Amino acid sequence: MKHIVFLIAVMALAGCAQLHPADTANTEKPAAPTVVMRFDIPADALGARDPQLATVLAKAGALAAAQRQPTVIRVTALGQDLRYLNEAIWKGVPPRQSLKPALENVTAGANQTYSVSIEPLQSGD
Repeated sequence: MKHIVFLIAVMALAGCAQLHPADTANTEKPAAPTVVMRFDIPADALGARDPQLATVLAKAGALAAAQRQPTVIRVTALGQDLRYLNEAIWKGVPPRQSLKPALENVTAGANQTYSVSIEPLQSGD
């Protein structure tokens, strides 16, 4: 008899859950932010201060600035190279840009690839 009462209670709860689908929609996780662009920086190009690398970095800055929503540019490299990379990126951002992209520097660890990524800025960033 206990099993029947338990099954009836479970079925009743299951039926209630189906009647309120809007309640379950709020429990889903928000979609992960999409990456606008990401690329690796070849160490030899960085070491040589290759002009083509500087051009690509400036274009990345321009792309981040052209987004309709605020963006963050994440630069991963050795600390000694971050200043050069940041300056090259900022050359692509228009000087009178009202909403400039955020720039986040990440110091690369041993054997970590140098990279640049542009992502939508999340409210918690």
